[in-house]
Parts: sequence; C-alpha cells; structure tokens
Amino acid sequence: MSSGNNSQQQPSLVGGHAEYIKGAAETAIGGVTGSNAWTSSGEQAKAHAVESMKSASEQRDPSSQGFGKFEKRLGQVTGCEGMVKEGEASKKPE
Repeated sequence: MSSGNNSQQQPSLVGGHAEYIKGAAETAIGGVTGSNAWTSSGEQAKAHAVESMKSASEQRDPSSQGFGKFEKRLGQVTGCEGMVKEGEASKKPE
C-alpha cells in the first residue's frame, strides 16, 4: 500500500473532540432514559475519541499547528486536559 492515502486515515483533534462530544451526549441520554445500550455506546465512543486525540496529538507539530492561547483557554473551560497541553505547546510568544 502506498502512504499517499494515509492522510484520510490519520486521526484529527477536531474529529476526536466531535466524537467525544457525541459519546458524552449518548452517555447522558443513556443515563436519563436508563438505556444501557446508549450508555455503553457513548462510553465506547468517548474511549475511541480519546485514543484518536492522543494519536493526532503525537503527530502534530506544535510550532506550526495549533491555536495557542485560544486552545488552552477552551481546554480549561471544557475540562479537556489534552487541549490545555496542546494549547500550551502551540502558544506563540508574545
């Protein structure tokens, strides 16, 4: 297989965060309705999202990618430690 198609399969931080939010919503729906299927699906989606974000983070060059202070602040507001770390790593000097 050629490595030219790898860009379609590489994990992304944005996609990982979106999947995590989806999983959190499913978990919440499962909690409210008492549905173990929704809760389980949500937990699986969140776990997969965390792995995707970790992988994307490892492949990211903080000196040329990232949103710096904005990403750090958003991570602090949402409670996402990974975003805080990524924001700190990509923060541009003032």
